[in-house]
Amino acid sequence: MVGAALGQTALERMRSDLRFWTAAILCSVLPDVDVIGFSFGVQYGDLWGHRGMTHSILFAAVIGIAFGFWLGGNWGQRIGQSALFFLITISHGLLDAMTNGGLGIAFFSPFDRTRYFFPWRPILVSPIGAGFFSGRGVEVLLSELLWVWPAAIAVGLILRSCRRMSETQTGTR
Repeated sequence: MVGAALGQTALERMRSDLRFWTAAILCSVLPDVDVIGFSFGVQYGDLWGHRGMTHSILFAAVIGIAFGFWLGGNWGQRIGQSALFFLITISHGLLDAMTNGGLGIAFFSPFDRTRYFFPWRPILVSPIGAGFFSGRGVEVLLSELLWVWPAAIAVGLILRSCRRMSETQTGTR
């Protein structure tokens, strides 16, 4: 949902490209690739543990640049796309920092492995693995429907309106 909302800022050429939406969705969920580490003995609090390196600002920057350059275009377009994919990727960690469980988010990893939460934490923490498909998983989805979806929809509508006004004023698409 967040990737779709932030994706509203993209130019028409990007928004009409299925690769753009695929990248936006991947960027929004990719930080949770770290859960694979549990199968290989990586502990939750390790550098590559859950909500560690893959939730960091550095990881979001690398992923943003990779997807921004993958989509191509001139240098200005690649930089803009990279910035947008960075924002989409980092939004995952920002939202996780508003959950009520876990060890926190290692935003500054690998330079500082301290984990952080925001003071306001209204979102229920999601169970990892098969536990997601349980009564607890349903509670988490309802929590996200209450706290994340309305905000993402509002942001998406605002960004879409701003983009349309800008396009109308400049005559671009």
